[in-house]
Amino acid sequence: MYKIIGAKGKISNIDKFLEKINSFCEKKSIVIQVFNAEMIYGDKHIISAYEHAKRAFEQKTNTANTLAMEILLYASGERQLKLAIPKIGIKKGQADVAFIFIGDKITDKLIDELLQEVSIKRDDKVLEGDINTLKKFGLKESEIKTVSKDKYCGLILEKIALVDIIK
Repeated sequence: MYKIIGAKGKISNIDKFLEKINSFCEKKSIVIQVFNAEMIYGDKHIISAYEHAKRAFEQKTNTANTLAMEILLYASGERQLKLAIPKIGIKKGQADVAFIFIGDKITDKLIDELLQEVSIKRDDKVLEGDINTLKKFGLKESEIKTVSKDKYCGLILEKIALVDIIK
């Protein structure tokens, strides 16, 4: 089971923020991956990355050691963490953040508990991508013009699928 949410808040120290998330994951026996929501084009983007990463682990073709990091690779459209983290990882300062929670016991109460722990507020609107998301993601204007606006998410999903090919 998984749940995807968006949130807004201030991240003053990325290492401490991630330490709190990792500690929470260990206590609750769940997996959480966090992204810079400015690079996310809707929940389908994260769902596709999750499904690809899960399949990579099942087929033993994963590149990363953890499911969370494999999801990050796919969501970024990159095959190396040294490229994926700067591209789609969270940023210091005022931030829009996307989360995927994975586990058998994911509830709204559990999600609220984590958000309180890291001092940010839920805001699913940050998951809505637009043409600027595509450009930040690295898509060229010529690529974007090949599809209608209602197909923009498909361009991101193609980049995710290509990770399997470039592995």
